[in-house]
Amino acid sequence: MTYRRILLKLSGEALMGNLGYGIDPVTVQEIATEVSEVVASGVQVAIVVGGGNIFRGVKAASAGMDRATADYVGMIATVMNAITLQDALEQIGVPTRVQTAIAMQEVAEPYIRRRAIRHLEKGRVVVFGAGSGNPFFTTDTTAALRAAEISADVVFKATKVDGVYDSDPVLNPQAIRYQSLTYGHVLAHDLRVMDSTAIALCKDNSIPIIVFDLSVRGNIRRAVMGEPIGTLVSNATPKGQGAV
Repeated sequence: MTYRRILLKLSGEALMGNLGYGIDPVTVQEIATEVSEVVASGVQVAIVVGGGNIFRGVKAASAGMDRATADYVGMIATVMNAITLQDALEQIGVPTRVQTAIAMQEVAEPYIRRRAIRHLEKGRVVVFGAGSGNPFFTTDTTAALRAAEISADVVFKATKVDGVYDSDPVLNPQAIRYQSLTYGHVLAHDLRVMDSTAIALCKDNSIPIIVFDLSVRGNIRRAVMGEPIGTLVSNATPKGQGAV
């Protein structure tokens, strides 16, 4: 395997499957199965999950809700997703711990960096819930922050598209998918791979980001093995078609 320790960023929408809202148990089980295959190969896996399938703080704030309050509600939604994912993983024999940035001791451990690393070293999956514990920060930023804290080798951004494009591929059939990008290009052109704070954190800590399509079976394992899927964002000089 190319990577020893990974941080997998899952959006809340990834757990929704084809449903219009909430959590699709079949989709969650499929994700858990893919993660279990990676864990079985000896890779240490940490996961940050969003909450957009249940509640979107930014959307609620735009409708008049206090932004900080809306973000806290969104953080609680991520914990619901984290616990659901933990259950799916443990049902197939993968030991998993949920750690939250907001104390919820009856259902999860508090986030403690050294304890999280110890869990990973023991072969347990660690799911980080409640974002960073602070309003005004996205779960993308949390993923970059936790990746830096636990010394992850890479951030995997699992999405509904197969990489980063120069324009919206839904609206523009001629859109070009980038094979590789630099952090600087992403920030300068506002490509929305992740939010700018997350990109800057990864840049400052030299943590590569790989964006790929989660819906393709086996893509998590392919990414871990270093196969050229999706789009790589790093400090390296880009090469190949669509590289900038």
